Amino acid sequence: MSLNLTLVQWPWWVLAFAVVVDLAVRVTAIIVIPRNRRPTAAMAWLLAVFFIPYLGVLLFLIIGNPRLPRARRRKQEQINEYIAETSDHLHFGTLRPNAPEWLRSVVRMNEHLGALPISGDNGAHLISDYQESLDAMAEAIRSAEEYVHVEFYILQSDASTDNFFRAMEETAARGVEVRVLLDHWANRWKPNYRQTIKRLDAMGANWHLLLPMQPFKGRMQRPDLRNHRKLLVIDGKVGYLGSQNVTDSSYNLPKNIKRGLHWVDLMVRVDGPIVLSLNAIFLADWYSETDEILSDIDITHPASGSGDLDCQIVPSGPGFRVENNLRLFLALLYGAQTKIMMVSPYFVPDEAMLLAVTAACDRGVQVELFVSEEGDQAVVYHAQRSYYEALLKAGVRIWMYRKPFILHTKSLTIDDEIAVIGSSNMDMRSFGLNLEVSMLVRGAEFVDELRAVEDQYRALSRELTLEEWKQQPLRSTVLDNLARLTSALQ
Repeated sequence: MSLNLTLVQWPWWVLAFAVVVDLAVRVTAIIVIPRNRRPTAAMAWLLAVFFIPYLGVLLFLIIGNPRLPRARRRKQEQINEYIAETSDHLHFGTLRPNAPEWLRSVVRMNEHLGALPISGDNGAHLISDYQESLDAMAEAIRSAEEYVHVEFYILQSDASTDNFFRAMEETAARGVEVRVLLDHWANRWKPNYRQTIKRLDAMGANWHLLLPMQPFKGRMQRPDLRNHRKLLVIDGKVGYLGSQNVTDSSYNLPKNIKRGLHWVDLMVRVDGPIVLSLNAIFLADWYSETDEILSDIDITHPASGSGDLDCQIVPSGPGFRVENNLRLFLALLYGAQTKIMMVSPYFVPDEAMLLAVTAACDRGVQVELFVSEEGDQAVVYHAQRSYYEALLKAGVRIWMYRKPFILHTKSLTIDDEIAVIGSSNMDMRSFGLNLEVSMLVRGAEFVDELRAVEDQYRALSRELTLEEWKQQPLRSTVLDNLARLTSALQ
């Protein structure tokens, strides 16, 4: 028996049309993709379009725009203008004397980009225990007399957060306004989403979704743009911010429970004038999602703080024209004289940050990086690993927090007086795609608290050496490098 294979004979004009379309797509990509885009991101997108044209074009149409819709960006501009005008002639505490000139310029840059001024006479204290921070926030909520503002990337009602939710229920029952914002995409697929929403409804909380993906309601943007902020404000007098979500430390995900994974986080309680800036972030996000201006909320009369720390809130995200957090980090890295301590679960720097870190080593600055030994997101984990060799060769000491824990804290300490803490990772997603909030702090006493936490992390970590790293198998190197390429798709 013989088998005859007949090739399909396409008319010449069909083949010619296909070639013309293919060429047009490639030429258009070269013109459109690099415009106002980081060179590495542009190259990654062009490679995707050239080597997997159909899938590459589809992905670019879906997630190729790294900015929020124009209407939302315009809202952010209006908010910035209002905050700048409102705070122009106000006194927000007394600043500490003798700040280095380079830090003054960083503060000016932050105010120019994010509209929020630096303030003095603030209190700030760290809470490094996961459950303790949830319970501390619950007690603060119970003390509310006027309002409670809750904004978290992930907000789940579960056994660990029950006290937090009961505090909101008790406070709302007293007639105190409880406003809640939670990210849509981050919560929509979590196990406890429906019961969380029901509980918010039952208590009478005024809640809304952040960056909702609701096409039938006309609410759409790039699907992976997320509001990653974590903050709580009580009556404009006390606030909390940091890296921790309101959820069990396993995130209630079966895959995490199976692997025994638990998140390690850090929150900071603040009081004083800085709480007004933190509240301004909430009010801005509330307006962006609801078109409601909460004009009865005062952000012009600060309460006195329990300390004398200088603090500045720095918002960032695709609603701003540049990457505010990246510029802050770069300025601080170049300003460092003796010591840099970086804690980030996802450390995927762009070229500028990698250069700033390695240049600090060349200048004789002590540089240490704390990451997790085990990753919870495969692509980001491997992309991060692809930078280890360059960092180790430059002289960076890398500490790997032992599994099964995920070190989720995001902090940066510079020398012995400057610190940054908040929701922002040191990766390209946090720089360009996520809405983040960070707090710059000047004060040796606060840095001492962070140093103590860093010492705890170091004691629970093992140091990665260059000799160990060179023993990595080839398959790991290939995976790391491939993930590094995909991380540039923004």
